[in-house]
Amino acid sequence: MNWKRIGIWMGGLVVASGLTGAQRVLLAQTAAAPTKDAGQPVPAKPDSTITTEQAKELFRSVDTILRFSSEDSKLAIRSKVKRRLTTRDAVEQYILEKLKNDEDAKRMQRGEIVLKKFGLLDRDFHLGPFLVSLLKEQVAGYYDDKTKTVNLLDWIGPDEQKSVLAHELTHALQDQRVNLEKWQTKTDTSLAHNVAEDNQHLVVDEEDTARDAVLEGQAMAVFIDWQLKPSGRSLLTAGKEAEDGMDQMGDASGSPVLARAPLLLQQELLFPYKEGLKFERSVLKDRGVEAAFAGVLDRPPSTSYEILNPRAYQEGQKTPLLRMPDVHGLLDTDYQPYDVGVMGQLDVRILTELLGGPVVSGALTPAWNGGLYYAAQRKSAHTPEEKAATASLGLLYFSNWKTEQAAQAFGAMYAKQLNLKYSGVSLDSDSDTAHGEQIYKTSEGSVLIVVNGTQVFVSESFDLALARKLELLLTGAQQGEQLRMVAAPGLPRHELVSSLRRFLGGSGMMRVALAH
Repeated sequence: MNWKRIGIWMGGLVVASGLTGAQRVLLAQTAAAPTKDAGQPVPAKPDSTITTEQAKELFRSVDTILRFSSEDSKLAIRSKVKRRLTTRDAVEQYILEKLKNDEDAKRMQRGEIVLKKFGLLDRDFHLGPFLVSLLKEQVAGYYDDKTKTVNLLDWIGPDEQKSVLAHELTHALQDQRVNLEKWQTKTDTSLAHNVAEDNQHLVVDEEDTARDAVLEGQAMAVFIDWQLKPSGRSLLTAGKEAEDGMDQMGDASGSPVLARAPLLLQQELLFPYKEGLKFERSVLKDRGVEAAFAGVLDRPPSTSYEILNPRAYQEGQKTPLLRMPDVHGLLDTDYQPYDVGVMGQLDVRILTELLGGPVVSGALTPAWNGGLYYAAQRKSAHTPEEKAATASLGLLYFSNWKTEQAAQAFGAMYAKQLNLKYSGVSLDSDSDTAHGEQIYKTSEGSVLIVVNGTQVFVSESFDLALARKLELLLTGAQQGEQLRMVAAPGLPRHELVSSLRRFLGGSGMMRVALAH
């Protein structure tokens, strides 16, 4: 996969975005007509092309800003960064050419109904058209790590582009140190057909999430230092002002399309910049510049847990990895495997905020201690419409928590919100509530929720007798030595929103990240 650093222009601010090379088919299918989810196109202001002299000044500034980025990050300049002036039409054509066969795009489209089954997206939301609307409105320029070229924009004034160059040229320095094409490894979109493949998919699920946060966090740190340079301050010396600024990231008021985005998209878009910056600032403060930049690139974190808990990364702590039992013997007669992956701490933060609000999420997220999901599709679903419906999926979600109180709170919250996803929700009289079991009837079949100590098991749309067998298998699989730690890089990675996160995670300096 070729990872590109693509810039996005949002309400007068450049955002540097990294799209993988995908979605041409998606774009072609959806760009022609706006949908209720994409919203009406925002009228673009007529472009005013910069002058020849302005272009020359901008070209000269690249080397000056590159030296600043190198001095600030202590990442060595190993080669000259090529630069070229490009037009809006050329940028759009670049994206159309690169959004063609990307594996993340394919998996993102496939995983959309899993997100809807979880309730992270509304049933009638169309992810593809919305993303196309967002990109068509905002794409501006990029650092291309294949051609090693930073692309300058002929319709944006030099002063406005110079700040963004500090960010983009940090990506160039990262590229010169670790080769971003290889560092951002290829996505394996193949299905898992047996228990060994299921668990391979779980082992390194969140690696790219963490790496995206590193890249954007480092670039944001240099960008802020460039902005603060005239005042003689930096990200570290700005103190509380810098902390307050990071906390205030997330204002989408100047971006009409993003403001209408579901919480999932807003959080996924913001994560690499806000949490990546906080992670980098923590390592920078504790260990110094070389550890925060070169050191993190050479030994990157592997999970969103490490990004959200920088001290855990610094101390070498790993998060527990739950294990998938062999469910194929029970399911393969009537179902075919659809998706398996990790529910990481970031996923849980988004889910709990969506279900219970920010206060509940703030209390529950730190108590998370591992989670996985498994989705299977009924073989009786034959037509494209049937396969695109959430009713065709059976879903398992198993999570572990640090305390029994947290597990009980999460189970109760999950049950309370079922009526947001299904119609006709009612508690079944067969529920063994004395032993932590709740059974609900819904428009898409039975939902079984079992809270057992620190563990919460959820089955949605599987037959009740089958769900109970699956619960015993999953609970048993977590005993003893099978509760392992994240390890073994280089295997396929699958996570609930990993493809969407990779699609958005390299999106650079989004305006929402610059609200501070």
